[in-house]
Amino acid sequence: MVMHQALREQLAEALNTAVKEQDKRRLGMLRLVNAAIRDRDEADRREGRDPTGDEEIIRILSKMMKQREESARAHEEAGRLDIAERERDEIAIIADFLPAQLDSGEMEQVCREVVEETDSKSLRDVGRCMLRLKERYRGQMDFCKASTMVKGLLS
Repeated sequence: MVMHQALREQLAEALNTAVKEQDKRRLGMLRLVNAAIRDRDEADRREGRDPTGDEEIIRILSKMMKQREESARAHEEAGRLDIAERERDEIAIIADFLPAQLDSGEMEQVCREVVEETDSKSLRDVGRCMLRLKERYRGQMDFCKASTMVKGLLS
C-alpha cells in the first residue's frame, strides 16, 4: 500500500466499502461529496485547468462541513434534534477525510508563531497573518476563530 494515498482514492475506496457494507447514510454522503468534486472537475475542464487536486478537495469538504455545522445549529435552535443529529453524523463522515483539526491550544500557538514570523504589530496586520495561516493550515482550523485569536494578540 502506498504511504500517502490521494484523497480522491480514499473517497473512492470509502464509497466502495459503504456499498459493500450497505451503509446507506455513509453511502449517501460520499455520493454527495463525489458529485461536488465532479462538478468542480467539470468547471475546471471548461476553463482549461487540471482536474481538482487534494487541496481543492479539502476546500470542498471544509465547505460542506461548515454548511452542515450551521444547519445543525439551526435545527437544534428550532428543536429539531433528529435532523441536527443527522447533520452531525454527516459532519463526522466528512471529517474522516480532512486533516486533523488543531485544538484551541495548538491554534493559539500557531497564531502566536505567525504573528512573530510576520513581525505583525497592529490590527492592520491581521490580513497578512491570516494569509500565512491559510497557506499552512488549510482544512486544519476554523479561520474565523483563528482571526479572533490573531486580533486578540495584536490589540
